[in-house]
Amino acid sequence: MDLRTVLLIVLAVAAALAIVFFQYFYKNPRKGSLKIILAALRFVTLFCGLLLLINPKFVNKDYFLEKANLILLVDNSTSMEDASTTSEISQAIAQIKADDDLNERFTIHQYGFGNTIAVTDSVSFNQGNTDVSNALSTLNDVFVNGTNALVMFSDGNQTLGRDYEYISLNKNSTINPVVVGDTAQYEDISVGLINVNKYAFLRNSFPIETSVRYQGSRPVSSTVTIFINGNRVHQERVSLNSTKNSQTLNTLVEAQSVGIKTIKIEVGALENERNTANNSKETAIEVIDEKTNVAIVSDMLHPDIGALKKSIESNEQRSVTLVKPNASQSVLAESDIIILYQPNRNYRSVYEFLENSGANYFTITGSKTDWNFLNRIQESYTITGSTQPEEILPVLNNAFGLFGLGEFTVDGFPPLNGTLGDIQLNKDNETVMFQQLQGVNLDKPLFTILTESNQKEAVLFGENLWRWRAQVYRNDQSFQKFDDFMGSLMVYLGSNRQRSRLELDYELVFDNASMAKIRASYFDESYQFDADANISIAIKGKDNDFSRVSPILLKGSFYEVDLSDLEAGEYNFTVTVQDENLNRSGTFRILDFNPEKQLVSANYKKLGRLAANNKGQLYFLDKLEDLRSDLSSSNEFLPVQKSRDNVVSLIDFRILLGLMVLSLAAEWFIRKYNGLI
Repeated sequence: MDLRTVLLIVLAVAAALAIVFFQYFYKNPRKGSLKIILAALRFVTLFCGLLLLINPKFVNKDYFLEKANLILLVDNSTSMEDASTTSEISQAIAQIKADDDLNERFTIHQYGFGNTIAVTDSVSFNQGNTDVSNALSTLNDVFVNGTNALVMFSDGNQTLGRDYEYISLNKNSTINPVVVGDTAQYEDISVGLINVNKYAFLRNSFPIETSVRYQGSRPVSSTVTIFINGNRVHQERVSLNSTKNSQTLNTLVEAQSVGIKTIKIEVGALENERNTANNSKETAIEVIDEKTNVAIVSDMLHPDIGALKKSIESNEQRSVTLVKPNASQSVLAESDIIILYQPNRNYRSVYEFLENSGANYFTITGSKTDWNFLNRIQESYTITGSTQPEEILPVLNNAFGLFGLGEFTVDGFPPLNGTLGDIQLNKDNETVMFQQLQGVNLDKPLFTILTESNQKEAVLFGENLWRWRAQVYRNDQSFQKFDDFMGSLMVYLGSNRQRSRLELDYELVFDNASMAKIRASYFDESYQFDADANISIAIKGKDNDFSRVSPILLKGSFYEVDLSDLEAGEYNFTVTVQDENLNRSGTFRILDFNPEKQLVSANYKKLGRLAANNKGQLYFLDKLEDLRSDLSSSNEFLPVQKSRDNVVSLIDFRILLGLMVLSLAAEWFIRKYNGLI
């Protein structure tokens, strides 16, 4: 307790005594013990009240010993199965945990990692991928304070995430990799990435591009064979050596039948080659016999047109043609979908064609739109009032259900250039996005779908759509989500069939089982999303006897089933809504690809560079005693004695309040009993 507090307590005693003396003794002729008792009670009341105001405290120092953190990080990926055994790694970790010198210096933690990182006390090589960078970054965020020594048991081969070699931990942390597995470099030939289009068209040739890589010192020669659905369609001889260690192959293959085609590229194994798992690789392509033709009608140059063309043509099933408003009726008739970009008086003949043909179309308005003409020429919608330009932000309608939006979102999207006018929709409609103006959500459509009889129409009341596609790339380093959204819109406009109450969203081909998921959307008779439906999926293997019926669970605004436990192969499935006469069927294929089997040698050089970048040292599993000795003798990891100041009140305020209440009550009763009130 400091001197200031002591002085305040002394002053409180003096003040309480002075007040009591003035009230009970100064010029007070009454004598006897009663006066002294009442004065004492008044003193207690006043002194307790002053102590509450002063609130005296004292500091209690708590001394403790802070140890450094010893973090044992174990690679639990399947590639470790060939590098070591679970018992060998478990025994090594047990020896470290049982070491008295290490326990005296460190607080020991154990983690396992593969696809993700988790706290564990066991070793199991069952993870399908290795993400070293994620594991190190996570631990770097968790162990921020104190001194940390990280010991990582791994073969150094990573299949996910950014390059871990360049990760730098906090300045108070070190990484000491323990190399697990064979460090010898063996001769190996392998197939690299396969580049192929997602779709091909019947009786057209489609390209296949791949690379063959070689690791070794002598000249070798091998045969590369391409199979489609098990049939050999191309064969080529390649020659490689230590200098020319890779070769790219390009070939054209004719699509002879419709359906999903499995493409397998295989390179012949070398003599005495240890790893043959990477000598072949598979992918797939879908052959279709029809193509959606989209016509973009515009009489101006604008970035939106290029963005639309790129987005729509990202799917090989669709092609885009740019035409002028004065194009002939025959040119428009060849198109399945027509996009009208900022219509004006020159579009009169186009609207006449749409009225006569009943074709589906997509209208985009903007600063160059002739609204007087547009209000007269069509009856789907009208805009009245001010047509002053304004920047409008999108707000996604989560209840939209005409077609699946997938993972598309507009959070953080830049505004479109639209108008302030009042929009009146004159047909049955469902809004995809609403408008937000200066932070206020408006009950006005920005993007809407209109339907009447068999004709479908989409309207976007704003230009500069190219900004949205650029924003998607900025967020994800890919245009995929925007292109998928536009693709769903094109599929909807390109189809005249009656809308189904049960919609499915899935890939025809999954690279591996961990990506296999099927989504479903179910709508009631009024076409509102039904979150209470009982939906199940029946799956049957084409290549095996697998058969299963399981529920599809609600996940936000859709239903989803995880099929990551399935083996590689082709499967038929049927999704059924219980108590309703609704079901949809389909086919998907899971490819057999294990990235953990592509390398058999431990990448000790990379682990060594990681250790050097983080003040650590590289160790080998058979030299574990050196690691234990270095950690137990290093001055960097000595325990540190620290103190913690605990500030404690001298007297609990509840006790002071209780004393005040008791003294006041006693004084009142005594005075009342003696007739002094």
